[in-house]
Amino acid sequence: MKVIVASENPVKINAVFDGFKRMFPDALIEIKGVKIDSDVSNQPFSDEETYKGAFLRAKKVKKLYASADFFVGIEGGIEVENGEMQSFAWIVTISNSLVGKARTTSFQIPHRVADLIYKGYELGDADDIVFGESKSKQKNGAVGLLTNNVIKRRELYSQAVILSLIPYKNKILFDVKKYK
Repeated sequence: MKVIVASENPVKINAVFDGFKRMFPDALIEIKGVKIDSDVSNQPFSDEETYKGAFLRAKKVKKLYASADFFVGIEGGIEVENGEMQSFAWIVTISNSLVGKARTTSFQIPHRVADLIYKGYELGDADDIVFGESKSKQKNGAVGLLTNNVIKRRELYSQAVILSLIPYKNKILFDVKKYK
C-alpha cells in the first residue's frame, strides 16, 4: 500500500503512518512525504478554508504521484467561535475511487497566542514566541505545549487520519461513483 502525504512535516507523515497501520494492520505500508502548497493562506482562518487546503493538497499530490494508492492532505487551521480562537486540522484521504474526510477535535488558543495570530503570525510561530520554543509545529505542536504533552500533535492527527479512512473500511456504505 503506497501512501503519499502532501507534507514533509515529520509529525504529519508519522500521524498518517500511525492511522493507516491501525486501520490496515496487515498491510505493508510505504509512505512518502512531499512538499505541496495548499493554495490557501499560510494560516487558514476558517473551517472552510482549512478544509479546502487539505483537499487541494491531496488532489495536487495525486496528480504528481498517480500510481500510489492513497493521497493525504492535512491542513491545520483556526477559527473564532463564541469570541475564542480555536485550533483544529482537516485530513482528506483520496484514492482513485473514494474521498475520506475528518476533522480533529478543536481546542482553545490562549489570548497571548491569539493576539500574535491576529498580528499576522502563524500558530506555530506564535507558539514558539510565547513558549520560547523552536519549530514546535514539527514537534508536538500547540496541543502538546498546552497539555504538557498529554496529547501530542501526532496523536491528535492520527485519530483524524483513522476517521478519514472510514469510507475505505466501509466501501459498501459509500457511493463510489460520487467521488470519481
